[in-house]
Amino acid sequence: MTIVLNSDISDIQDELPLPPNADPVIDQLRTLVGSANLNSDPAIIQVRAAALFARLKALNRVANAATRTRKQATADARTEMDHTHLGLQNLQYEKRHLEREIEKCRQFASIYQDVSLHSVEEFFELAPEESRTDEVRENEHQLMLKRLSFELAERQRLDQKRKELMHKKDDLLKQSKAKVTTMDNVKSQIDTLMKTASDIQKKVDDMVQTLPALTT
Repeated sequence: MTIVLNSDISDIQDELPLPPNADPVIDQLRTLVGSANLNSDPAIIQVRAAALFARLKALNRVANAATRTRKQATADARTEMDHTHLGLQNLQYEKRHLEREIEKCRQFASIYQDVSLHSVEEFFELAPEESRTDEVRENEHQLMLKRLSFELAERQRLDQKRKELMHKKDDLLKQSKAKVTTMDNVKSQIDTLMKTASDIQKKVDDMVQTLPALTT
């Protein structure tokens, strides 16, 4: 499982393009259609207006591109978060399994006869070679000591693995919360961009409706 660092995700906002400011162009259009230019040459007015509208459309295209980019960034962040969530679920499943095993270990009694050990067959299959020599096989006392030693080592290994999984779980939870925060921030910026694009389009429509009446 690939885990994206929180610092990499948080850099999305800084790397995404910001929408251009269309207010100066709109102010120029308002000035052009204002009362100060009523006696100006209509042809010159049309040329200047056409240039300003071209600039405004270009700004609108840039704003739309920025919106698409941020939407894609949100989708990518959501995909990464889904992968992290799936990994977290797998770790939780394994954690529950290990917790059950650890709970069995906690029932370890002081009297070795009450201890749930690996069977002799399992011991000879899993234990290190030095713990299952012919000498150990022939000595019942040595065999029991080796089995107890092996059981202790196995349970210590499982407990260490549980701690490692708990640490991984905590890291994944922190990363998941950070990604949710990042997604909320990106969504907020997308909403702002969409509102800006809508406002620009409305202003363009208003300017277009004003021009024919001016040039007649």
